[in-house]
Amino acid sequence: MHTVAVLALDHVVAADLATPIEVFGRARLADGRRPYRVQVCAATPRVPGDAFTIIAPHGLEALREADTIIVPGCSEHAAPPGQEVLDSLRAAAAAGTRIASICVGAFTLAAAGLLDGLSATTHWVAAHRLAEMFPLVDVRPDVLYVDNGQILTSAGAAAGLDLCLHIIRRDLGSAVAADSARLSVMPLEREGGQAQFIVHAQPPMPRGSLLEPVLSWIEDNLAQEVTLAAMAARSGLSERTFSRRFREQTGTTPLQWLLRARVRRAQFLLETTDHGVERIAAQAGFGSPTAFRERFKRVVGVTPQSYRSSFRADAS
Repeated sequence: MHTVAVLALDHVVAADLATPIEVFGRARLADGRRPYRVQVCAATPRVPGDAFTIIAPHGLEALREADTIIVPGCSEHAAPPGQEVLDSLRAAAAAGTRIASICVGAFTLAAAGLLDGLSATTHWVAAHRLAEMFPLVDVRPDVLYVDNGQILTSAGAAAGLDLCLHIIRRDLGSAVAADSARLSVMPLEREGGQAQFIVHAQPPMPRGSLLEPVLSWIEDNLAQEVTLAAMAARSGLSERTFSRRFREQTGTTPLQWLLRARVRRAQFLLETTDHGVERIAAQAGFGSPTAFRERFKRVVGVTPQSYRSSFRADAS
């Protein structure tokens, strides 16, 4: 079982702390087994917050035993992390442990020197300050998260959820990540200027939404020609009304959602099959292998072949 240690520092942000506990703690495999063990650890047994105090069941020794460490952000009332905390994070990084931060938790990683020479992100309000304090860090305020392999950072609290789901997909594939997204009631798409390699996991349908039958139909017919007129007809609405309601409920346009859905289908096929690019392009509904390659790289950030090499379950 993969152990995730969540580090609770003084004045930890409640949402940042709760997100990894809930997302990793609720993740489940197809047979119902829980793939992650979540442990909350701290430098002291009692951790003061701005509106609460928590009792941490584990000390910093849990960082030595963890497979993944998550560092939540702290409020402006927090003092800089102590030397013992920084040394523990450095030792874990030297041992090869994966370490990720949520929101301004990036400041803790930077203070430990773990972001030197790397790209990183944090809450956009704090991005300029992070860049000023740690000039060796390439701060990218316009992305939801940055994955450097061993070291990962995310933007504001909600982006921490994106990051946790990304980690689950890295570890266990798109099906488990999609199930975790449904449990977390994730939106269909997260809009943002992310230029780094972000995995677009299969999103949950908005259950109970007027659009649910249409979205299910789109998913079932990605390999076919799907037009705005056809989508609107399935909903019983005019194209104009359909487009307006679609954006209200999903935050994006019908055609953009369709393109992202096709990319997600292609990601799934690249992960789970030996099909060639030409066949996957057809199965996902792209007009040609060239159009598929161009769209895939634009959305995901890498070529289909590179994606398959990184995420294929048996690639290792």
